Amino acid sequence: MGDKTKVQVSKLKPGRYIIIDGEPCRIVNVTVSSPGKHGSAKARIEAVGIFDGKVRSIVKPTSAEVDVPIIDKRVGQIIAITPDTVQLMDMETYETFDVPIEGGVDDEVKDQLTEGITVEYWETLGRIQIKKIRGE
Repeated sequence: MGDKTKVQVSKLKPGRYIIIDGEPCRIVNVTVSSPGKHGSAKARIEAVGIFDGKVRSIVKPTSAEVDVPIIDKRVGQIIAITPDTVQLMDMETYETFDVPIEGGVDDEVKDQLTEGITVEYWETLGRIQIKKIRGE
């Protein structure tokens, strides 16, 4: 399974995802300028990085295609927590792996992590981030 696909710029909307500078980002704003006398309509896309929280923007013709990440949303259980990593076990495959706390855990759930709880994590472009706590 590939980690990305192509989508036409005119189909992008806030809340969707895009890859800018190799970084998967959530789109926060799309502004389309009307075409000039000889040009095509252009879209300015503003997005925030999923992993680093940085704001990025690009300008592309609405007819162009851009890379969009395929995000695999999965459920895992926290096995152990160290100062730097969270050991997670996938609830479907029972595979265990370490997720770095810095960049691998959404800031909103960082303080709520405890061993044994179930979380939702996203995997895309070879990276993982714990996004939210799941109720039992």
